[in-house]
Amino acid sequence: MKKSLSYLFLAVLLVACSGPDEAEKIINQSIEAHGGEHFKSAQINFTFRERQYEIFKSPHSFRYTRIFEEEAAKVVDVLDDEGFSRTIDGVSVNLSDEKILAYTNSVNSVAYFAFLPYGLNDEAVLKEYLGKAQLEGSSYDLVKVTFKENGGGEDFQDEFLYWIHNETHLVDYLAYSYHTDGGGLRFRKAINSHEVSGLILQDYENYKPEDESIAVEDLSELFKNGNLELLSEILLENIKVQFVK
Repeated sequence: MKKSLSYLFLAVLLVACSGPDEAEKIINQSIEAHGGEHFKSAQINFTFRERQYEIFKSPHSFRYTRIFEEEAAKVVDVLDDEGFSRTIDGVSVNLSDEKILAYTNSVNSVAYFAFLPYGLNDEAVLKEYLGKAQLEGSSYDLVKVTFKENGGGEDFQDEFLYWIHNETHLVDYLAYSYHTDGGGLRFRKAINSHEVSGLILQDYENYKPEDESIAVEDLSELFKNGNLELLSEILLENIKVQFVK
């Protein structure tokens, strides 16, 4: 009996220890499927909701630029290692801390989703393998991502789930909870893939639940049952990729 209990304990221990390693392996496969090493030197230019973005993220630095017109003036937002800045018609603008935080979150959010799954191996990321899952007739590995408080940014309490296809290793679905702008829950389904210069970038349908106090893990079941509201489509247009030395 003692021997059986020892084997049982060992089996449970092995499963528990394999979680982070399995999650790491699956995320690495997904990054490779979406473009792998190309991400490290790629600047991605695209239009999203009539605003132009230039997104660059390497292992050591990043620079996100958003350009748009407002009241016939050219607005350029830049978020990089030194912080956030805005110019209007080439003139630097002084902003309140509240606006800097809001604009930073806005630009950073677009860059984060555009570059997925690259970035999921950042130092502040914590990954957990939740096992196999079925969605709309396909089989997926389900990985949960949370963040360390140290280095995880203002939104370190956010939680993400990624459904990574067993064969293609692409991120076909994701769900997340967020705490900025009052907080909430979202579920996204990839509806189109853009393959440009070795990178695969994706468009998504963006859903929300009626009750945003539920757990992020409950969103997939609501999606299966048709109980999520389609809010919008996340469409990347005019995509161009150039590689920065």
